Amino acid sequence: MKRTFIAAALTLTFAQAAHAAGEAKNIIFFLGDGMGPSTITASRIYKYGEAGSLTMDTLERTARIKTYSNDAQTTDSAPSMAAYMTGVKMNNEVISMSSETVATNPGKDANGNLGINNCAASNGTAAVTILELAKAKGKAVGAITTTELTHATPASTFSHICNRNAQYAIAAQVVPGGAGYNTALGDGVDVLMGGGRNHFTPYSATNTAGRADGRNLLTELAAKGYVVASTKAEMNAASAGKKFIGLYSSKSHLEYELDRTATPPVGEGANQPSLAEMTVKAMDLLSANKDGYFLMVEGGRIDHALHGTNAKRALTDTIAFDDAIKAALDKAKATDPTLANTLIVVTADHDHTLAFNGYGKKGNPILDINRGYRDNQPSKDADGNTYTTLVFGNGPNRPNTRANLDSATVLADNYLQETGVRLASETHGGGDVKLFATGAGAKSFKGTLDNTKVFGLLKSAFGF
Repeated sequence: MKRTFIAAALTLTFAQAAHAAGEAKNIIFFLGDGMGPSTITASRIYKYGEAGSLTMDTLERTARIKTYSNDAQTTDSAPSMAAYMTGVKMNNEVISMSSETVATNPGKDANGNLGINNCAASNGTAAVTILELAKAKGKAVGAITTTELTHATPASTFSHICNRNAQYAIAAQVVPGGAGYNTALGDGVDVLMGGGRNHFTPYSATNTAGRADGRNLLTELAAKGYVVASTKAEMNAASAGKKFIGLYSSKSHLEYELDRTATPPVGEGANQPSLAEMTVKAMDLLSANKDGYFLMVEGGRIDHALHGTNAKRALTDTIAFDDAIKAALDKAKATDPTLANTLIVVTADHDHTLAFNGYGKKGNPILDINRGYRDNQPSKDADGNTYTTLVFGNGPNRPNTRANLDSATVLADNYLQETGVRLASETHGGGDVKLFATGAGAKSFKGTLDNTKVFGLLKSAFGF
């Protein structure tokens, strides 16, 4: 009887150890591009007030992430996302390659587009990604984004290239069996969504940003069994069991959330899904695999609005990103109530120069002019002029002489916050970013971590 008890206890111990070594069947990795701590705080206040919480705020595990790249104090999106995906520090502009890889700009093709890949075969080696590892273990894999699908963040999950701007070559890497295919993807990425259809389709009079090589990669993908979609309705109609690619913008990124939901919607926004809708659909498609999945979800246009010093669109896109996190949690918990088999990680690739000004009164609209907490009167600068609570360290909107600002002006959709240093475009910031995690394997995400360490934690959660 005693031997039986000991044997049972040992069996349980071994089972527990095996579970701890690889707790997660599914991992969803959320990346808010450029979503630094100030952007998170401002978005929380914008939507829920100072005492409120974003969904990401409610995740029980947190960490602080160092973001510097191999050659820069302030990273760009390519090496920072690639560090999460590969565990390797690389140079700015390089996507999922070894540390010594030199960023080499692509050249212009006959149509004036950056269609010539100048990455020499001797220029570095591919660094394996967590998506590729998951695929090799039989899991389904996906990458979805509000940017062009070939942009730095999504590309870092499935591509290897010496320069992020070689987007036509990046597109070719996802077509199974085609020229330039990344064979580490096995039979192909199972779910892909984003914008930038031009990188997949031939140049023409109506597609002047198209491919100069004449290839239609979407036709090639369809021949390999992919369902190809260009609208929300086509996405919704797709059923599990086939691979899927949805490109919802003809030649650029998806619309900002503020414009996608405008009346009427701007540009192609009327037919574009929200990031939350894309996330839920991707989970539906990927969950058909009994061995689980890895899914990367990027809120990419947060970064673009910050570069443009348009805080309103940045905060609105951050809220849409947070809504996608909530949608994923709700869907995962419907079948995995305690997230015993699902790990959700939320972080950013880098900071921006967004900052808070003054001593604003609690409840004062975060995008408005600053009003003092003592008297609720407009705060004034040293010259007697009003100013906004949110500003940027650098960017294009630095007046030589400041003037009074009023609420109607600064609360408008297209208002650009003032900046300290005049530059053509606002830059990234070099500060640490936040990471949130919940579910299977989340306990390991704690303290101050280099971004490369996250890769190892993802691998451990999967048991790789």
